[in-house]
Amino acid sequence: MILAAQAAAEAPGFLSPSGVEIAFLLVGLVTLGAAVVTVTTRQLVHAALWLVVALGGLAVEYLLLTAEFIAWVQVLIYVGSVVVLLLFGLMLTKAPIGRSPDADSGNRPVALGVALAAAVALVWVVVDAFRTTWIDLDGAVQGSTEVTGATLFKHWVLPFEALSVLLLAALVGAIVLSRKKEQAR
Repeated sequence: MILAAQAAAEAPGFLSPSGVEIAFLLVGLVTLGAAVVTVTTRQLVHAALWLVVALGGLAVEYLLLTAEFIAWVQVLIYVGSVVVLLLFGLMLTKAPIGRSPDADSGNRPVALGVALAAAVALVWVVVDAFRTTWIDLDGAVQGSTEVTGATLFKHWVLPFEALSVLLLAALVGAIVLSRKKEQAR
């Protein structure tokens, strides 16, 4: 009886969080807050800078999950490239620096409803897909470049390429839209 009580006191239970889990939760809350500010601010440059905070928070989350390779890919590609491209696009199209009346279309309630429905659907799909899956975070091999590369090029090649085509289409669309405005002047 005494040994069982002593073993229970030494071993953490299911609901007793560790330091990594607490850090994961805190960083997740900061990331969520930065993402909300990104989409609710009316200043485009501030939105881009809050996006840097949100994407950096995701990189920290990957580090806490011992996926160092994915964390550095997040920093290099998204924070280092996509946000810089976004800021250059803002500067080249002469977007207003301060508050912009053009940045608010008046559809906030509809946009909020769509965002909440999409979030609920995404959480539902992820929880349903991974309900019985347990990820072993103690194995250092999980986040290695070998495992990540093999998984990426074995199972995720088509979505990866589809995403690259989607990003290219968005870039071309942004260039076309910015050129039409200049020709109209």
